[in-house]
Amino acid sequence: MPDEVKSPLKAAPLRVAGQSLSEQLIDNAFDRIVGPYLLAVFLVLLAALEWYRYYFSATPSPWIYTSIAVVGVGWSVLKIRGGFRQAKNIRQGRDGERAVAQYLERFRAQGFQVFHDVLNGDANIDHVLIGPRGVYTIETKTISKPRRGACTITVSDGIIRANGRVIERDPLVQAKAQARWLHNFLGESELKAFVQPVVVFPGWYVERFDTKAAGVWVLEPKALGAFFEQQQESLSADQARAMASALASYVRTKNAS
Repeated sequence: MPDEVKSPLKAAPLRVAGQSLSEQLIDNAFDRIVGPYLLAVFLVLLAALEWYRYYFSATPSPWIYTSIAVVGVGWSVLKIRGGFRQAKNIRQGRDGERAVAQYLERFRAQGFQVFHDVLNGDANIDHVLIGPRGVYTIETKTISKPRRGACTITVSDGIIRANGRVIERDPLVQAKAQARWLHNFLGESELKAFVQPVVVFPGWYVERFDTKAAGVWVLEPKALGAFFEQQQESLSADQARAMASALASYVRTKNAS
């Protein structure tokens, strides 16, 4: 018998900022916290049962089960501690994406269409802006900073450093790959546009550098407005609308699958 009800939504909703990280946070909780915790509890109870049998003249094997419990609990503690650390990092990244997303919403008034968490294969683009002033992919890097002292991002020789420390998973390479994917995606729909890759670091001061040589904007989020204002309109309203429509259809399809 067919269902008598259906969703009132005509199309699947767009993804929200940080959704991939939220999903990763849940997976992390079950894989590295809940599972090891339950295993530790089970092994302790098993050992306690054996000690119970021992004291009540049953046929006990407490040392065997206790040894197993000690090894299992040790492993579980290591997994749980690592899981909490990873959860903290994921949560921080998610919150950074959400904060940047809230800031980007103001650019809708300037004619931009704003997308968040656009899946592309095994990766995702944190944010995409499409408007008359161009197309932009934005990668958010929410990294911890010291409580005191300098908090400076520098870009030199194609390398990004935070207070002198090289950032893992080269953000420049990552941002260029995201822009290239979006450029190719739009090209498949015969929509040609230059896609500007951007990396933003919430809460950090970014020293000026040669953005043309690097091929990527590296900014503090609040500097985006000034950079957008310097760009001339390169797309007509119809072109921008067509690109946004194509990307929205893609996102909805991926979100529904």
